[in-house]
Amino acid sequence: MGGSVLSLPSVQVQSAVVALDGGSIRAFSTAGKSLWNYSARGRISPYVSRSREGSTYFSRTNGVLIAVNRVGRELWRRELGSPLSAGVVTGWDGRLFVPVEKKIFCFTASGNLLWTRVFEASFSIPPKTDRGGGIIFALNNNEVYRIDHFGNFYKWTLSNAPAVIVSTSQTQVFVFYRDGTIEALNLFEEKRDSLGFPKLPSAPLAAIGKGGNIAVTMNDGRIALFSIEERKIIWFGDSHIRELIKTGAVPDMEVEMFFDERGVYVLSKNGATGFSVDGKRYWFTNLQNAAAVPAFGNDGVLYSGGKDWVLYSYKIEDRILHEKTSLYGPVPDGAYGMGRPIIPDKLVIPLNENEKIRKLEQITEGINSGRIGANESDWTSFLLTVSAGQDHLTMKINAIRLLGKIGSQETIPWLINIFKNEIEPILRSEAVKAIGSIGVDPQGIAIQTFMQLIIYDGNTKNDQILTSIAQATGALCRFSGPPLSEMGVKLLNLLISSEQPPPARRQARIELASLN
Repeated sequence: MGGSVLSLPSVQVQSAVVALDGGSIRAFSTAGKSLWNYSARGRISPYVSRSREGSTYFSRTNGVLIAVNRVGRELWRRELGSPLSAGVVTGWDGRLFVPVEKKIFCFTASGNLLWTRVFEASFSIPPKTDRGGGIIFALNNNEVYRIDHFGNFYKWTLSNAPAVIVSTSQTQVFVFYRDGTIEALNLFEEKRDSLGFPKLPSAPLAAIGKGGNIAVTMNDGRIALFSIEERKIIWFGDSHIRELIKTGAVPDMEVEMFFDERGVYVLSKNGATGFSVDGKRYWFTNLQNAAAVPAFGNDGVLYSGGKDWVLYSYKIEDRILHEKTSLYGPVPDGAYGMGRPIIPDKLVIPLNENEKIRKLEQITEGINSGRIGANESDWTSFLLTVSAGQDHLTMKINAIRLLGKIGSQETIPWLINIFKNEIEPILRSEAVKAIGSIGVDPQGIAIQTFMQLIIYDGNTKNDQILTSIAQATGALCRFSGPPLSEMGVKLLNLLISSEQPPPARRQARIELASLN
């Protein structure tokens, strides 16, 4: 490997990405083939995350956040002021929740800042996704937070430090304390519920929920499955940690868990264990000299980085997790509703042109200053309405450009409809450019639409539209890499033919060169 593994490997679509102490990020296929190697030219933090498109996010220890696409090409970098304090969490529409010391940034997939939240204490439990597309975490001052995608938050102040927190619904969070007690926190109620909950026999190390159950790993090495509805422990099981304790060994207590249709999985530097949902232990394995917690893929392969600078992969089980996927990773659990105008009762829609111009100026200032936050739903609804309405051409162009900067992939179908249905070439061109600015097209619908236009509507020779298609195609391909780029390269090759306008041919050649 050329170095010791710093991070939990990030496994996706039959490949694994790891961060090394030598300052590089490396990717390998399930078969062990080296896919790419990116050098950060400096020390990096021990956290690496991937989005469903396969983009990798990590930071240098000097506080620079770096995004690399699925073939190892740098996309962008941003100054955070401090290195990552935990892994980057990806939202449903590709947005990034980025935790540093006492602070969380939210960026679009293309690196535009949406909002920032500052706290009085550092993280005791790092951010994890919740059931509403936001994040939950705990601070060292015993505060538990739930933050949604707009930066709105709800806070609980606890009397004791939580050991583990788990989101079970969009309104409920379960807290497991070090003494084994369990408490339910309700988002819209002041009361906290602990009545009738059992007490765990040992301190919890990690937990994960699925459906109406929560699986918990305890420091005695046992696993417990807790039923929320029945308020009782359904079963206990012995993990590889328990087996080590029985021999008198002192195991590492850093634990990760997975819970899916196949069962419950427990991972630590000492090994891994798999259980069925009803508590049967399928297997356990011990690892020697692991440098970081291993990762378990949906294809039944366990990846472990050793202190001997070797990355190991083990075929543990034959059961494969079948997921609904697009071109890339699993489809998100939900959507934020950003793809069409939502007009709350309290929202006053500007009626005259001057009011709309002032509203556009307000949105522009908020976007440029990275202070979109809770205004995002309101502003996006306004921009969607103006972009497809009967307003002045200049205002519609401005609205489309701002949608590209807000950067939610959920607005791509709306922009495609503008491209397909508008008569004005400049509006069609701006819609295409906005899609390129968003950068994320995991369904591949934008490039498919562009391809259909080039192949089946050969009469389209407007150089403005075709040049924008070349620009957007290059941007989408650079972000996502193959297999999307394979389709994109075919499209760009069509645009360099002698039949196309010279500006489109020149831009297509530039984009093809950038993909080499």
